[in-house]
Amino acid sequence: MAHYDVFNGDADGICALQQLRLCEPLQATLVTGPKREIALLKRVPASAGDVITVLDISLHSNRDALERVLATGARVRWFDHHFPGEIPTHLGLDCYIETQPEKGTSLLVDDYLGGRHRAWAVVGTFGDNFDVAARRVAEPLGLAESDLGRLRDLGIYLNYNGYGAELADLHFPPDALYRRICPYADPLAFVAEDPAFPVLRDGYADDMYRARGLQPSLVTEKHRLMILPAEPWARRASGVLAN
Repeated sequence: MAHYDVFNGDADGICALQQLRLCEPLQATLVTGPKREIALLKRVPASAGDVITVLDISLHSNRDALERVLATGARVRWFDHHFPGEIPTHLGLDCYIETQPEKGTSLLVDDYLGGRHRAWAVVGTFGDNFDVAARRVAEPLGLAESDLGRLRDLGIYLNYNGYGAELADLHFPPDALYRRICPYADPLAFVAEDPAFPVLRDGYADDMYRARGLQPSLVTEKHRLMILPAEPWARRASGVLAN
């Protein structure tokens, strides 16, 4: 029997998996990629008895692969907040899917675990640009505003790291970044201690500095057209700049 963790390479996917594995530790094969690579389940060579956990990718975009996986006799547990389409009814499939506004996958996992690692849920929710929801769920933690700001920064940087056309564009491949995060039950400890954090922080600041220096090629009352150079920094910055 093999275990697979299949997750979006952005903040929400990484933080959802971090919460889950802090409560349910096991060795699993990681399947992930840049933020926009979401058809991930097709990369899982499932067999009967395998257990597959899927986080923060659309069931709708992975339907054919899911049907194949279930047909092998593997079991699948799915956490997500994107449009799923019709959810199959199958004894091997457990779904925790909601499409409510301002509720990402990190918060779905937080519900599932009863808030046992909520600080990581806060990070993932900030990373998904759900600031109001992140502050709301953080209230029971009693964090100082400065610490809440650090969690927000971490969420932004983790999310930003996932943008890029390919893994070579990223500062850290998402699976490598997740492995760095794994030892830290407290995200504030990761911020304070792990050398990956300043790499993310400084890379983000540099990319945003370059992005702010761009001049729009077209400006109208309702539109602004920005043409970015075909360079890794621009591919990383594109999502945040658009937001």
